[in-house]
Amino acid sequence: MLKNSIVPLTGSSKKHPTYRGVRRRGNSGKWVSEIREPKSPNRIWLGTFPTAEMAAVAYDVAALALKGGDAQLNLPNVVSSLPVPVSTACRDIQAAATSAASALGAAMDAMKSCNSGGVTAEPPEIWITDEFMDEDLIFNMPNMINSMAEGMLLSPPRFDLISEESATGNAFDYGLWNYT
Repeated sequence: MLKNSIVPLTGSSKKHPTYRGVRRRGNSGKWVSEIREPKSPNRIWLGTFPTAEMAAVAYDVAALALKGGDAQLNLPNVVSSLPVPVSTACRDIQAAATSAASALGAAMDAMKSCNSGGVTAEPPEIWITDEFMDEDLIFNMPNMINSMAEGMLLSPPRFDLISEESATGNAFDYGLWNYT
């Protein structure tokens, strides 16, 4: 699964010991990600992120876009859920990388919320009370039944057959309820 984002850094190196393309920014505790374009000295800046995992996912999106299946990934288990950039243009890669990192951050926040007891699997208290609930009022039953009855009283739409007789004006009325 995901590794702990608080990793002791050895010596003066700020590179993450596990993730490629990820390094710590100063004393702020934030993580940055960037990747080199293949066969070029240019780098694509992917962004600054609160966790190393988010930066690693951003790197993976860019690596897949630039290197394809030959890319060495940080989190190979999440490849199927990563967004694919529209093109290999720098802006498209940055947008897809940011999107993937944001999605991972939201998922991590949701997991924290579940684990801390913020989310429960039980129904709200209002559903399990022993008090009387007027279901007729909730579903507006009197009006709904009247509406259904009015719908039954409406005549069905006309079913007109187009034939030579109808074109000349001598056609019989072949409606659905006409049995003559």
